[in-house]
Amino acid sequence: MSRTPPRFPPLRRVLGHWRGPGVILAAVGLILSMLSTGSASARADLRANDRTGASSSAPSVKAPVRVAEFVAECPFTHRLPDDPIVFPGLPGASHMHSFFGNDSTNAHTDLAALKKGRTSCNPIADLSSYWTPTLYDNGKEVEPTGTTFYYLGEGVRDDVIANIKPLPAGLRIVAGNAKATGVDDPSSISRWSCLHHGEVNPSKDFVNCPSGSMLESYLDFPQCWNGKDLDSPDHKSHMAYPVGGQCPATHPVAVPKLRQVLRYPVSGDPSRFKLASGGGFTMHGDFFNAWPEDEMARRVRDCINPIIKCGADGRP
Repeated sequence: MSRTPPRFPPLRRVLGHWRGPGVILAAVGLILSMLSTGSASARADLRANDRTGASSSAPSVKAPVRVAEFVAECPFTHRLPDDPIVFPGLPGASHMHSFFGNDSTNAHTDLAALKKGRTSCNPIADLSSYWTPTLYDNGKEVEPTGTTFYYLGEGVRDDVIANIKPLPAGLRIVAGNAKATGVDDPSSISRWSCLHHGEVNPSKDFVNCPSGSMLESYLDFPQCWNGKDLDSPDHKSHMAYPVGGQCPATHPVAVPKLRQVLRYPVSGDPSRFKLASGGGFTMHGDFFNAWPEDEMARRVRDCINPIIKCGADGRP
């Protein structure tokens, strides 16, 4: 780094009209002292640059966040009393569902139809369909304004994460239980909380959120696959949750864990709220995978396996 040499007043200005050997010696000493100070400062700068190998203005490189994650933001698209996983080919056979992502989803949906549909998701590469029972506030439909679907490596050991496989195209997964009987029902895995209000304890049923907050729903899908079936008669037995940080022998293939996070613009007395399937403890989610295989594989390889936090574009 260049440095402007120090400037000093002319000797004549320093001496003024004074004369005599003592005054001249004092002035010369002052100037020598100033020169020494400037040189020392320059030497210090050189030593600092030697230690860093660059000037202090060199940009720093941020290390990636060590979290195995990529995401899709998929806003609400439509409502239908259809369920192409549980009631395929039977329009109107289900309770009301709110759909996110692929806008073509209906009772007749299959993988080929999803590939031809359009998506509300960011990234637009995600043509998958996600759906949940519709939420009602005093009988009026309420749709979430925050709709994030996380794909995670958590829940298993690091060595298992390193070997997580991409979700196969056409895989169907159901999480939660639409027929759960209460908060004590072990088949209920719903979680309700309040946005930015951790003082309100989470619950399997609706909670009372302060005014100005939002009601949040969290739902984790199973992440262990049997490696063979894209669905099963009960729509659940081809998938399992990990045990002790690894997948059970019956479901040996670890895939990314899908976490559904929905934020509803409602708060206050939870007795006003109801799901199309019943109480808050009946919250459940359905997922029909239609990610392009290369996009899913890239995100698993670059984000999940090396335990790196990626955005919607699948990059750190």
